[in-house]
Amino acid sequence: MIPLVSNIHSDQPSTNDLRGRLFETRALSLRLAAPLTAEDMVAQAMDDASPTKWHLAHTTWFFETFVLAPRLPGYAVFDEAFGYCFNSYYEQLGLRQPRPKRGVLTRPPLERIRAYRDHVDQALDALFVLGFDENSVAASVLEIGINHEQQHQELMLTDILALFAANPLRPRYGRAQAQAQRNGATNMGWTAYSGGIERVGHAGHGFAWDNEGPAHETLIHPFRMAHRLVTNGEFLEFILDGGYESALLWLSDGWGLVNREGWRAPLYWEQCGGEWRVMTLQGLTPLDLAAPVAHVSYYEADAFARWAGRRLPTEFEWEVAARRAPEAANDLSSGALRPLPDPSGAAGAPRQMFGDVWEWTASAYLPYPQYRPPQGALGEYNGKFMVGQHVLRGGSCVTPKGHIRATYRNFFYPHQRWQFMGLRLAEDL
Repeated sequence: MIPLVSNIHSDQPSTNDLRGRLFETRALSLRLAAPLTAEDMVAQAMDDASPTKWHLAHTTWFFETFVLAPRLPGYAVFDEAFGYCFNSYYEQLGLRQPRPKRGVLTRPPLERIRAYRDHVDQALDALFVLGFDENSVAASVLEIGINHEQQHQELMLTDILALFAANPLRPRYGRAQAQAQRNGATNMGWTAYSGGIERVGHAGHGFAWDNEGPAHETLIHPFRMAHRLVTNGEFLEFILDGGYESALLWLSDGWGLVNREGWRAPLYWEQCGGEWRVMTLQGLTPLDLAAPVAHVSYYEADAFARWAGRRLPTEFEWEVAARRAPEAANDLSSGALRPLPDPSGAAGAPRQMFGDVWEWTASAYLPYPQYRPPQGALGEYNGKFMVGQHVLRGGSCVTPKGHIRATYRNFFYPHQRWQFMGLRLAEDL
């Protein structure tokens, strides 16, 4: 019996609703993979990225390992070797294929991974036919599995972009759905917040990861937050003003990285005969100066903020500001597959806080007061990564609909930038 989880927050849905969302999520993963060739799905662009085939198998392994094997009587594990191939980082569950070497898994072939998904989906359906209490551990872990697969759907698309950007043919993943025309970048507006003692973190209504709680009180000093995200055009001004050449703008580790790697622009930007272009999921396209800048590291976001005479918000300032933000988001459901310009909403309200790009905050990824990781193997999901990383908030243009919320804490190392990562400015009052 694999130990499961004791304190992932969730108001349990009905089993009918859970079943519908489960199989909708499972089907979406296959739809996202459909435009790819078998060759696309096995390649690995870099150590941080994983092949699409691995994502499809790993999310399936998750359900098999944490839901079916412990809970469905008589369940037959599809292939014992898959535990080694498709475990990600669960030390309690044994050895695994090294992350940088996932691209060498040309076997098992794609057809067997599809058969694996079918095998597990049939068993998941049998679990619902058998029936279980909607307040049970099984229901809780199914909810975790749905959200886990949604995380990997976002990773699939960002990893595909990394792969296609490394291909000299600059292939296109797909065409964006038609979007309403948006004007150029609006002026940078600001909203003031008086600060004080604020209650932050997840309060226990609906699903949340363990790292979003416990809810607690924190002191926030008066500050101002920009209405919109920093744009490509504004970041280009930073570049043209020598932003990547001025040591005084950079944290020491960031300055060392910039010089070691030769960074002179965000990831996926290319200068072609004096014109800037950017690699997107629609291929290489002209740089949209009004769209939010994406694929910048924490070091680049911090340097830009310093150049602009501002700073990055803390994660709790961001969370307080997000309470006023409209819920509409440019997420995966919009079909844009790229960050879009500011929609110019109501004056005084922060915009673009959900979707478009994950927003770097100034906050280190650390546990909240009285945080305790869940017991068992799923306790390794978040807690053991709480060192050396920074918190990002808000979601991106490839985050599945319904997956993000104001308390959601994403986290990455400060040098990473292959995700849709951008920034919003703040300043003290």
